[in-house]
Amino acid sequence: MKKWYSLIDKVYRLDNLERAYRAIRVNKGAPGVDGETVEAFGQNLEERLHQLHHELKTGTYEPQPVLRVEIPKVDGSKRPLGIPTVKDRVVQQALLNILQPIFEPDFHPSSYGYRPGRSCHQAVAKAERFMNEYGLEYVVDMDLSKCFDRLDHELILEGVNRKVSDGGVLRLIKKFLTAGVMKDGAWEETDIGSPQGGVISPLLTNIYLDRFDQEMKRRGIRIVRYADDILILARTQREARKYQELATEILEKELKLLVNKEKTHLTSVNEGVAYLGFIIWPKYVSIHPRKIKSIKDRIRQLTPRNHGINVEGMVKRLNPVLRGWANYFRVANCKKLFAQLMEWIRRRLRMKQMKEWKSWKPLHKALRRRGYKGEFRKISVTRWRNSASPLVNMALPNSWFNEIGLIDMASYNVGILHHFCEK
Repeated sequence: MKKWYSLIDKVYRLDNLERAYRAIRVNKGAPGVDGETVEAFGQNLEERLHQLHHELKTGTYEPQPVLRVEIPKVDGSKRPLGIPTVKDRVVQQALLNILQPIFEPDFHPSSYGYRPGRSCHQAVAKAERFMNEYGLEYVVDMDLSKCFDRLDHELILEGVNRKVSDGGVLRLIKKFLTAGVMKDGAWEETDIGSPQGGVISPLLTNIYLDRFDQEMKRRGIRIVRYADDILILARTQREARKYQELATEILEKELKLLVNKEKTHLTSVNEGVAYLGFIIWPKYVSIHPRKIKSIKDRIRQLTPRNHGINVEGMVKRLNPVLRGWANYFRVANCKKLFAQLMEWIRRRLRMKQMKEWKSWKPLHKALRRRGYKGEFRKISVTRWRNSASPLVNMALPNSWFNEIGLIDMASYNVGILHHFCEK
């Protein structure tokens, strides 16, 4: 294995620091403990980068603690996130620029998380192919308890040191790992773990878990991993149980991580394998019901009946959410689901328009504008059931929603997971 020496000077080169800032600026992100924004850092960029260059060159650079915030998860629990200062993010990105090309080529081929040119879709496509083309129908879905928080610092540095023999780089990484966190205004020590939210953390996690990946590969065991979401695949139930025991031993004894015994389970493609928001079946891939519930809850939030914003305003708020969700989940076999969701969304927006009309008179005017003649029924515009009535559908047809710019998920090309299979 090739070893790399004298890298710290490449990290603190001014052109690398400037490239790092440009990458940070694109990603934006919230301020850290010092409250400084990305824009504020860039106002006197040349001077700030020269200062960073000097501190890194002389070994006087000291990162600040990360700001600990908690992000609510779907299941009601909270995910801790660490936000470094902009200055520290620039240094971490500069470090990443140099280290990633060194480690990236030798990572496991079935590792997909936080790697350039790789995606969740590719991970799901690989897993689906293993199950349905390779006949590996039994699957161990491994769940690691707080993986990022349990990474052992010595093992992280050992993993980096396998390829990088530069004391300056190793010391810099150690400083980031031990900088501590600020939670509710109080500093807390970090003698274990790598904070989620740090620019360098995903690479360090991949270096750490690559030891597990390569051990499984050496034994001829097929896996798919996206960050700490791990699937282990086998031909028989008995084989899968054996692999589960082996994987648990490597993860817990060698890597000092904790496997969540309650959430780790053995399943099969015939029962449906949940992975990264999808469910893989023998002949198709569906969207996990939790993800459908989540988007419906979000749509309800964005389309309240009693709100000052008009329908066109709601559509502007809805579109980015629908676009992002549809682009992620369109790889599933979801044509019917997308059509049903659009029917429901349009019905909610029709109800909103009805509430704005306040009575049947504007409804009748809208029908006449559409070219309909004769007498129309006088219907209540405050009842949900009437939002599906023929009169309202005639006054506010699907074409009207196209006119005001509502994205139509039903028009998306779906079921395209095979496009992400590696040749």
